[in-house]
Amino acid sequence: MSMPVSTWVEVDLDRFAANLRAIRARVGEGCGLFLVVKADAYGHGAVEMAEAGAREGVDHLGVATLHEGIQLRRAGVRLPITVLSPLLPSEIAEALDHELDPTVCDAAFARALSDAAERLKRPARCHVEVDTGMGRIGVREDDAEAFLARLAELPGLRVASLYTHFPDADGEDLAFSRAQVERFRALLARLETRGLRPPKAHASNSAGTLNLAEARFDWVRVGLIAYGHRPPHTDDLALEPVMSLKSRLVQVRELPAGAPISYGRTFVTTRPTRVGVVPVGYGHGYSWLLSNRGGMLVHGARAPILGRVTMDLTMIDLEAAPGAAVGDEVVLFGEQAGQTLPLEEVARQSETLPYEVMCTIGKRVTRIYVQGGRPVKLTSLVGEQPDWAEQAAEHFVARARALAARDH
Repeated sequence: MSMPVSTWVEVDLDRFAANLRAIRARVGEGCGLFLVVKADAYGHGAVEMAEAGAREGVDHLGVATLHEGIQLRRAGVRLPITVLSPLLPSEIAEALDHELDPTVCDAAFARALSDAAERLKRPARCHVEVDTGMGRIGVREDDAEAFLARLAELPGLRVASLYTHFPDADGEDLAFSRAQVERFRALLARLETRGLRPPKAHASNSAGTLNLAEARFDWVRVGLIAYGHRPPHTDDLALEPVMSLKSRLVQVRELPAGAPISYGRTFVTTRPTRVGVVPVGYGHGYSWLLSNRGGMLVHGARAPILGRVTMDLTMIDLEAAPGAAVGDEVVLFGEQAGQTLPLEEVARQSETLPYEVMCTIGKRVTRIYVQGGRPVKLTSLVGEQPDWAEQAAEHFVARARALAARDH
């Protein structure tokens, strides 16, 4: 069961495609999908998710920074890309050079963007965020009409869309979000009468997509639900997690009672204990808060974490998996032998959100992309080796055989 790496993120491209199809079925063909691939597509790999999204017919991509957009362009991604966070004037030239659409919410930036576009003799496509209650970035709602009128006078700009954002469309009480929708709709109507309404309007994040049918407008901006996780207080749209985090035992040790484990000696064995060492730690993005609290799956059984999570290694109790040996697969979140350790549970024990758990898995962790039950691509710190996918395939075939044997 050869594997070229000890720790990896498994990304299921079939599940990702199925999630996008489920979302499209929910919102209807008249509403486009704006796929959010910022923060390396929430840790899944921005280039790979953008390419998979393009195959499924998404309309638009969203990133947060200039370099995230440039990375996609250098990889050959041709879909329209919006930079959702404000750029600095010093970043305008590169944004235009790579055909990235800035978000514009400042008059001075808008003038600089228009001037740069005129010098290139190519209008700059851009988008305007209006702040209807998020309180983060954007043009204040009261100023939006005057702002768009000013933008219309700038010869180098083409405003492609107007959008807003919900702070709590995943809350139990949706009254504030519904009021945002009403005010945004009223603003669009006022702009329409003045000939200032941009071609597209969008408001919904993942939670809004599921909870607020009235907020779908021209596009829905989907991130979390595309990657297979529902925000709190949303309905039961069938989604499947795209990412799982896996590793392998690198040492198995028999420790006597009274043996301290890890930094600070916060755990001391009370019985002879079979301990597994897993090559994952906070240096991989696995939270230190899981110390003495979290668990992993080994042979489909829960194995509690013993002592503190360290930078590179974490120790687990193998009592429930007596046959576990060096090289055996360990699941930090995901599925194994018919059992599931949900990302949401790991996030709760890490005192954070599923978003953060996914986004903080570092670049030292190899990404293995799986399609049709087989690895089709591996990305790592050292690039790709021609025989890696073949080596990994052996592991996947062996795993499938073991599952089939268990089911029979």
